[in-house]
Amino acid sequence: MKLVRFIRDNKESFGVQIDNDSLLDLPILSKTLKHQLSLTLKKLTVPNQEDLEVAERVIQDSTAEERSKATLKLVSVKILPPVESPPKIICLGLNYRDHAAEQNAPLPEEPIIFMKPRTAVIGPDEPIVKPSFVEKLDYEAELAIIIGKKGKNIRAEDAEDHVFGYTCFNDVSARDIQFKDKQWTRGKSFDTFAPMGPCITTVDQIGDTTNLWIRTRVNGELRQNSSTRNMVFNVYQVVHQLSRVMTLEPGDVIATGTPAGIAFAMEPEPKFLQPGDIVEIEIENIGVLRNRVVADLAT
Repeated sequence: MKLVRFIRDNKESFGVQIDNDSLLDLPILSKTLKHQLSLTLKKLTVPNQEDLEVAERVIQDSTAEERSKATLKLVSVKILPPVESPPKIICLGLNYRDHAAEQNAPLPEEPIIFMKPRTAVIGPDEPIVKPSFVEKLDYEAELAIIIGKKGKNIRAEDAEDHVFGYTCFNDVSARDIQFKDKQWTRGKSFDTFAPMGPCITTVDQIGDTTNLWIRTRVNGELRQNSSTRNMVFNVYQVVHQLSRVMTLEPGDVIATGTPAGIAFAMEPEPKFLQPGDIVEIEIENIGVLRNRVVADLAT
């Protein structure tokens, strides 16, 4: 399933995206069927398998007319970040072979990790705010893992049992600050620097996570065009390695690194983001995460 959090008529709800234009409001459908839905908004990113099975049964047991009454056009709702307030946002650096190559950097022997605060999270179509003192604003398309089950010292072969699903993530970066500081936290932690969405594609629907195409377009221009097969550490190895360092909890977001094509590595000159630019991150079997860059008039 592709699960979506959204607001309609000032009320927060959730549903399943059924095509590029529509979604099923699960609480409405459940009410129509007089069916007790165990999956709730609070449990959306931390359900057990039984919750998902009940939600799937609600859809399967409904008629076309009943589903029609619960169908909403995506343009009629405001899509929210798929995880409301992640306990942790863990990010990886240099986890794509083509990205390491464009920087003439050696491949890491172990995952290089850093953190972003949850205050950086925004959803689809929300603005990325460029502070006036940031001159080199960059994008990074990333496949993000959503943890669904708590774990420590998780074996790679057991990692899938701890994953709820996947979403698109944009690791927005202030390169001038990042390079000046010689470490990554400040340049990647501004408010709005962690766009994610538009949905969570569950494990059973994502397909082969080692071979998903991943792309970035800026104002329609294709900037990044790669595949997760270029990852140094695949998603299961990432979960394993991170869980050796810290306990992974339901709702944690793990951004698994970006491929080649970032702005600061472009030749002959970098093409950094400017106010008015529209950034689209697209990942196979998930969808498109779209955000516009705006100037921060307060800085």
